[in-house]
Amino acid sequence: MSVGPKELVAPSARYSAAVLRELRSAFGDSSLPLYAMMRYHLGWEDVDGRPAEVGGKGLRPLLCLLGCEAAGGDWQRALPAAAALELLHNFTLVHDDIQDQSDRRRHRPTVWSLWGAAQGINVGDGLFALAERTLLRLRQTTSAEVALAAAGILNDAVILVCEGQYMDMDFEGRVDVSLPEYLAMIERKAGVLMGAAAELGALMAGNEGARAPLRRFGLALGVAFQMRDDLLGLWGDEAVTGKSAESDIRQRKKSLPVVWAMTHGPSLPVKRLRDLYGRAGFSEADVHEVLELLEEAGARKATEELVLTYSRQAIEALEGLSLLTGPAAELAALTQALARRDM
Repeated sequence: MSVGPKELVAPSARYSAAVLRELRSAFGDSSLPLYAMMRYHLGWEDVDGRPAEVGGKGLRPLLCLLGCEAAGGDWQRALPAAAALELLHNFTLVHDDIQDQSDRRRHRPTVWSLWGAAQGINVGDGLFALAERTLLRLRQTTSAEVALAAAGILNDAVILVCEGQYMDMDFEGRVDVSLPEYLAMIERKAGVLMGAAAELGALMAGNEGARAPLRRFGLALGVAFQMRDDLLGLWGDEAVTGKSAESDIRQRKKSLPVVWAMTHGPSLPVKRLRDLYGRAGFSEADVHEVLELLEEAGARKATEELVLTYSRQAIEALEGLSLLTGPAAELAALTQALARRDM
């Protein structure tokens, strides 16, 4: 059974209004168009500045606040960290769109496609700086020592995300990417920020014993999340995902189904895939052939199984921890929902 947006946001209902207030307060009242571009990317406004509601899933703030509650803390004290995580995540998305030359996100034109790559870079840089400034507000809700520890967690994660993005882009020019290389890339690009989010929750709760297990939980969840994204990027419903299968294939993205097929599939599909990915460009017929070859190699089923494997690893990381029953159950339910999502 697939899962849509309502099931994914259900656990965040008690947090969403407070997170949004924290995010909006980060922008102040400046009328400079730079901030209008940021608000557009975040889904708060349309291109003409009219109110809109087309934001993302808010998973990283959710993991932080739910992790804080599960570890026995007051989630409201963690709001600056939650908002900083969302701003940081969106900084990576803006730059990712430029690097991938993606002109659509959340069913709308991307920032760079509307205002140019140079302004897109500026928007991403601004979101990063706002994230850092917002995180420092933890000094008001916790202490300077906790704020400094949180900054260390977040910046360590950013460095690893940049490493993952480098690897992802480097893989586009290769046909010999191994499964371990893919996993190393995706742990950095997608896993570490979710791991940092969950760990920050434990830090805000003052629960040192929960920090490492919650970090492992978030890391495994992030990997499973991206693997599901890889699956939906090739076989998802474009009307739901807002993205066609052609984009990842034409960019030669070494998503999990492609890497798995090229390293574990039967010899004939592997040889043909390598031939196709070694060409200068993909025709419409080539794209359809790639999808057929991936199916023939069993890549879809293998990807589905790995999503479940990492989802189980996430839930297992919670076992043995002394967590509050309600929030801990919500973390497990969220993990299961993300493994089945269709968007």
